[in-house]
Amino acid sequence: MIKVLLAEDQGMMRGALALLLGLEDDIEVVAQVGDGAQVLPEALRTTPDIAVLDIEMPGRSGLDVTADLRRELPACKVLIVTTFGRPGYLRRAMEAGARGFLVKDGPIEDLVAALRRVLAGEQVVDPALATAALSVGPNPLTDRERDVLTAAADGSTIADIAGRLHLSESTVRNYLSAAIGKTGARNRIEAVGTARQNGWL
Repeated sequence: MIKVLLAEDQGMMRGALALLLGLEDDIEVVAQVGDGAQVLPEALRTTPDIAVLDIEMPGRSGLDVTADLRRELPACKVLIVTTFGRPGYLRRAMEAGARGFLVKDGPIEDLVAALRRVLAGEQVVDPALATAALSVGPNPLTDRERDVLTAAADGSTIADIAGRLHLSESTVRNYLSAAIGKTGARNRIEAVGTARQNGWL
């Protein structure tokens, strides 16, 4: 049996996936969680073979949880299944240790096949997304530039961002300027939009 942990913040989607996967003779859903912070404790308790993770969840993102699982429970493989088919997300997921990355609009048969292939040691990536990831290239933003751009996304002032991140205002301006330049944007709002669209934030 393939023991699966499902992490999906939408209850109806999580329940439907569990039901459909449970119809397979060789798959057993051993845990279901709706919050990223619950994944690691549940995984340590149930020791699944594969964790199926969404990216955008409350608590902790699927990308953060992937790194947690790789460190704390390396025998558990990770398959990302998300609505957000962004090239930067794919790259970050694979760097964090994910073994597969699928977009949610595919048929359940693709997910079932991916689970079996990942358990067999293969990497499974949505082909269109893989092509897009290669064309976009790696994330040009440093960790600090990402932090500052994320903090700027809600329209915060330079002073607010500086206070929140414990940086000087001139340092915040420098990071924002660098991020705007690297994303090819005209201002920080455009930079946030471009970075989000590419999955860099």
